[in-house]
Amino acid sequence: MDNGPLRTRQALDDELRQLEQHLLQFGAYVEGMLERATRALVQQDLNLARQVVAEDDRADEMDLAIEQTCMRLLALQQPMARDLRFIGTAMKIIVDLERIGDYSVDIAKTAIGLADAPTFRPLGDIPKMSELVRGQVRCALQALVQHSLDTARHCAVTDADVDTMWKALRQELQGIIQEQPELTVPAVALILVAGYLERIADHAVNIAERVTYIETGQLETLVRRHSADPTESA
Repeated sequence: MDNGPLRTRQALDDELRQLEQHLLQFGAYVEGMLERATRALVQQDLNLARQVVAEDDRADEMDLAIEQTCMRLLALQQPMARDLRFIGTAMKIIVDLERIGDYSVDIAKTAIGLADAPTFRPLGDIPKMSELVRGQVRCALQALVQHSLDTARHCAVTDADVDTMWKALRQELQGIIQEQPELTVPAVALILVAGYLERIADHAVNIAERVTYIETGQLETLVRRHSADPTESA
């Protein structure tokens, strides 16, 4: 009996599982970048902030390696139906993960710029927002590995909380600028940081939505899209 097709299917399944694991590793890596960047900002830790900036090169390498794997699978394995959706979606997901890493670097660079600046109470809300956003990223990746529509949809539930926190932080920081002009520089920097976190949350929702496409063949819109980048509206 010719087991060639069976062996080919098994080889493809093995490579798809490896691709899934590489996506999860990439996601965990950029989530760690975000955690360290936030901690560097709160603790005014220059060394930690510089570490995050340096980690961006590794994130770019992981991005490229996954893209090359996807291209090779498309060219050599001739995947069909759901497999094809997964590989194509993986190429979309790495864009979101790469942007999460970039925003984490932006936060780390802000930490470097504010290392000697005075801190004030609203900074205490930044870690809470970061934790909420990191939870969204983990949720989206969990949906991917569990092939779970329910988990994917749950990822969008906290998006409204992130938006509410972002708007409250922006309003409070704008008030500080008006009342204490000497704090304008750190306040504006923190408005930008909150905007970066809000954008990371949007990328997490993107990943969750793409999970719905893998599982159903239809891209489900889980939240209403923003009309503009919040980092440009401060």
